[in-house]
Amino acid sequence: MTTLPGRPNTALLVIDVQNGVVEGCHDRDGVIANIGALAARARAEGAPVIWVQHSDDQLKKGGESWQYVPELVRHDTEPLVHKLYADSFEATELEELLAALGVGRLVVTGAQTDACIRSTLHGGFVRGYDVTLVADAHTTEDLTAYGAPGPALVIAHTNLYWAEQKAPGRRGDTVVTAEVSFAPAGAA
Repeated sequence: MTTLPGRPNTALLVIDVQNGVVEGCHDRDGVIANIGALAARARAEGAPVIWVQHSDDQLKKGGESWQYVPELVRHDTEPLVHKLYADSFEATELEELLAALGVGRLVVTGAQTDACIRSTLHGGFVRGYDVTLVADAHTTEDLTAYGAPGPALVIAHTNLYWAEQKAPGRRGDTVVTAEVSFAPAGAA
């Protein structure tokens, strides 16, 4: 249903699963295991796996906190997009990369739910992509000290509201890891 013509493919986005981002996050190990399973399935089905890595004052490029968690290993052939903003599209080559791969649907995983995940969901959606959020493959830290709901509630709320996103010619949805499909649009 994407509004992007001639782009039937689906890509897995693995956003900011970096040491300094997911340390202490809600269900860290379970989320990382699900992302690992999704990456293996995408590879087996020939879908692109695209890694996104954030840099800022707390995540200095090249530092230990900036590195991807050791449980997830990017293949040399898989693109790595470096970003400075929450939206993975903002001031990066992600859009050009997706266009070259014929991608019109994104499967979004990673951290943090209430920042880079939400920003990228909306960023992809307004650019014309169908965007699937994997309900059990994103996480966030506990910000209750600042008045936010607990991480489980932030995740649940994001899953709830994203499940019903619709706009002309495109849609968002929320599925669990076991239900993710990487089949191109129109494939049987």
